[in-house]
Amino acid sequence: MSLLPSQLATYARHHEQTPRAVPGDSAPAWITRGANFVVVVSRVQTGDTLQRDNLDEYVLLVPDTAGLSLQVQAGAESLQAGPDSLTIVPPGPSTLRVQGAGLVVRIFSSDVSDLAALADNQATYATPNPDAAPLVAWPEPVGGYKLRHYRLADYVAEGSQMRIFRTRKLMVNPLLKRPVARDVRKLSPHSHTDFEQGSLALSGTYVHHLRYPWGPDMTLWQEDQAEEMGSPSLLVVPPKVVHTSRNIDAPGVLVDIFAPPRWDFSKKGVVCNGDEYPMPAEQE
Repeated sequence: MSLLPSQLATYARHHEQTPRAVPGDSAPAWITRGANFVVVVSRVQTGDTLQRDNLDEYVLLVPDTAGLSLQVQAGAESLQAGPDSLTIVPPGPSTLRVQGAGLVVRIFSSDVSDLAALADNQATYATPNPDAAPLVAWPEPVGGYKLRHYRLADYVAEGSQMRIFRTRKLMVNPLLKRPVARDVRKLSPHSHTDFEQGSLALSGTYVHHLRYPWGPDMTLWQEDQAEEMGSPSLLVVPPKVVHTSRNIDAPGVLVDIFAPPRWDFSKKGVVCNGDEYPMPAEQE
């Protein structure tokens, strides 16, 4: 007996792989999934278009890349998404038109089955991880679905690395850029009982430390892991696995991804757009 593939971490080293063509896009991309989310990292240049007719919202991240911006068209709405920004794109048709060159990130729920099927690690989830809670949508946003745009520089809180945003199905945390290597005396090993964590590196080299839990069956035990990954890359950490990450050079840019949204962060009131996305009634 052994652990299921979905109970093991995914190490997607985009920087070592050639991006692939994506239907509807003129730019190639790397696609990786978790149990409940799909991450598409596109390598774009001026004139590229990224088109979707999506069944639910998705999150667009434009990294802090000089000269990179996207015109976002969704229905009758449009806006310009500049560097270091996060945009929530509503369900339905959308077109992103690129000015400049660099990486662009889109994060979808795994309900977007066509993209989930294109993920390089799709086979990993042929048998779902029984420890991962199902994807359940939270209440609809205040004022209904619409383009929602956030300049990340406007959401810096003193003493915190986090800038947390949520949609009905996703929670995305574009952490502050680390200007120096992380202090090995100030790491934060932790685990999550019933949800995965995606850690998307957009700049820098990271070492991800993972420790699997020991149960009564020794044949399921795993060695501790310390995996070095460049950028871009995506680590997907299964539930119950203790993990912490450190950039060993600078700058380090990391984005944490969860689906569905996390109760603990939401209850603490640290979600930047929490007033726009209500929480469901807490189950007893």
